[in-house]
Amino acid sequence: MTPVGNWHSFDEKTGELKSLIVITDTGGVLNGRIDKLLRREADQKGVCKECTDDRKDKPMLGLEIIRGAKQADGKEVWEGGKILDPENGKEYALRMTPIEGGKKLEVRGSILFIGRTQTWARAQ
Repeated sequence: MTPVGNWHSFDEKTGELKSLIVITDTGGVLNGRIDKLLRREADQKGVCKECTDDRKDKPMLGLEIIRGAKQADGKEVWEGGKILDPENGKEYALRMTPIEGGKKLEVRGSILFIGRTQTWARAQ
């Protein structure tokens, strides 16, 4: 079980399909980008206006939102990286845990002890 692959993210308020995220492994380091915007009203030509780093004003399609996650020793947990919320431009400490035999992925972003967890579904 690994986070590598294609994942559907969902709107936390409505449950609506939000985007397709592609997570890749380069030498044991995981990174992820937005491959498709799936909301009906999504601006396919939108840019990350709220970002404050090298991703500022970059297109949402292809935007790298996961950077630098590594597998924890002896665990099926990937952490140590960062996840970006492109809607507010903030980066959070990242923890990803495959669940349900790898069919779903718990994605937790946090600052200090405050955070939130989303469950993404593996895209077929």
